[in-house]
Amino acid sequence: MSSSAHDISLPGPPRVEEVSEDVYAYVQPDGTWWINNTGFLVGRRGVISVDACSTERRTRAYLDAIKTVTPQPVRTLVNTHHHGDHTFGNHLFHGATVVGHEGVREGIRAWGPPRSAPFWTDVEWGDFEPEPPFLTYTEGVTLWVDDLRCEVRHVGTAAHTTNDSIVWIPERRVLFAGDLLFNGGTPFLVQGSIAGAVDVLENVLAPLGAETIVAGHGPVAGPELIDDVLGYLRFVQDTARRGREAGLSPLDTARETDLGRYAGLADKERIVGNLHRAYAELDGAAPGATIDAVAALADMVTYNGGRPLSCHA
Repeated sequence: MSSSAHDISLPGPPRVEEVSEDVYAYVQPDGTWWINNTGFLVGRRGVISVDACSTERRTRAYLDAIKTVTPQPVRTLVNTHHHGDHTFGNHLFHGATVVGHEGVREGIRAWGPPRSAPFWTDVEWGDFEPEPPFLTYTEGVTLWVDDLRCEVRHVGTAAHTTNDSIVWIPERRVLFAGDLLFNGGTPFLVQGSIAGAVDVLENVLAPLGAETIVAGHGPVAGPELIDDVLGYLRFVQDTARRGREAGLSPLDTARETDLGRYAGLADKERIVGNLHRAYAELDGAAPGATIDAVAALADMVTYNGGRPLSCHA
């Protein structure tokens, strides 16, 4: 069955990009809500996949795309974090060992089944059953594709979530960053930490010296993407300080903020959720501390003119 049979041509057809020999990015336009990137590495005995997709049809299309490159089965599936756009399709990787941080397992079990209302426009999720990692780690694990070393590392602190990991291929200088990085889309840190993300980008990602970066959403990039995202995170922190000093709520601060150079990023309503997280940190909340995500999402819908957030997954 071809990818087109799964009707994922809108908002743009996915593409397979060979970013290094036998190392591929699977890029899904346009990288907005619930439309993520994945990737895979091909060896003599099988395939390692980095993440699944959000819906049944998108995950099946991804598996079909792998088959256009190799007849080898996916033997290992790595989840970079627990969010459903990267994990709801886990159960379709029949026979694969699902690998992830201990927090990914906990997060998937806590999340439950996919749902659109009341925050997103309707999504055709398809068949679903939870499939959390059954091989877990606390700090990291090394995977091998033949003789190619792949380092799966938890980043050490809350950032996009509390359980983010990267997949780093040092010999090729290729980094699968998960949702620590967005390319062309607004980062989203309601379940993580603004300060923690700054720390991770500065002290974990930048020192790697990656030459090719597969972000969790958006086109394949170079190392300049790290500075781009750092600029946005610092903008959020500065905006939160000004809003807090003025006695404004996160929503009102967002409404009065000129996004400037970040106005062209997709899903700009995420500024509201990010300000909820930044306000909590200004009030002393630890990285990854639980905040009222429902209230943050509701304010994002309000910022969006009272309309559910647009999702084309």
